Amino acid sequence: MAIAEEVVSESTVADELAVTAALVQRSTVQVRTRGPGAGSGVVWRHDGLIITNNHVAHGPVGTIELWDGRTFDAEVISRDPGRDLAALRVNATNLPTATIADSDALRVGQLVAAVGNPLGLTGALTLGIIHAIAPAEGHGARTWVQADIRLAPGNSGGPLVDVEGRVIGINSMIAGGLGLAVPSNAVERFLGERSQGPRLGITMQPVLVPLNGRQSPGLLVLEVASGSPADAGGLVMGDILVGIGGRLLNGPNDLFDTLQSTGSGVTVRLHLLRGGVPTIREVVLRGDEDVGRAENDTGAAA
Repeated sequence: MAIAEEVVSESTVADELAVTAALVQRSTVQVRTRGPGAGSGVVWRHDGLIITNNHVAHGPVGTIELWDGRTFDAEVISRDPGRDLAALRVNATNLPTATIADSDALRVGQLVAAVGNPLGLTGALTLGIIHAIAPAEGHGARTWVQADIRLAPGNSGGPLVDVEGRVIGINSMIAGGLGLAVPSNAVERFLGERSQGPRLGITMQPVLVPLNGRQSPGLLVLEVASGSPADAGGLVMGDILVGIGGRLLNGPNDLFDTLQSTGSGVTVRLHLLRGGVPTIREVVLRGDEDVGRAENDTGAAA
């Protein structure tokens, strides 16, 4: 009798996992850019908002493919390379949306699954358990959901889910043999940050530059939106932002923090390196409604 009960139990678990996999596959997309390779993404909002990794969305425009084979052009609307997150927008509605769980409620030892498109497969699922919910050595002070789970190229940007199919994180990389995922609550904060505060209208990437005899953090300007405050202030592609308001940057989030505490219509002084030469530009900040969708690479939607 015990053996029969065990077989029934295993069959039930297998059936439940199959249902979970089918559910999560519907809200998992394949992300392609103009460069080589592809990754995964998650339909975060039914109105066409897709979340993936910043390193997956490495070009300004790409395409996403839904579980049913439909494809859409995708636009990158926000990035945070420190968190390895990117938000994409597609012109579609009523998309199959993922159910998002509270990552603060996770427990070590909890069973989790990853769904993605590794090595040419579509909607592949792999199982594991949560190993830790903590910073990972060599990857900064931010918290990661660390799972004893097998990931491969193509899983990046896809969902890490609980046994009910709710998204608890966005898979990012393998470190020390463990899968690292950005917690779902961190993704929600990233999205919330996009809609707050004034904007510059630039896309940037964190870099280190020699300054005052040491390697200092800076932000390389990759793109300046036409008509944006940065454009009006004379910023150009290739400038490296090293300070704001008379203070040097201590990290990529300093710009975001300063913008959040500064009102729209305020003039800020940006300290730049242009061709290695220190330069100052004054920029009048404006809000989202004026700047449009130009975003920066720090997640601040600058």
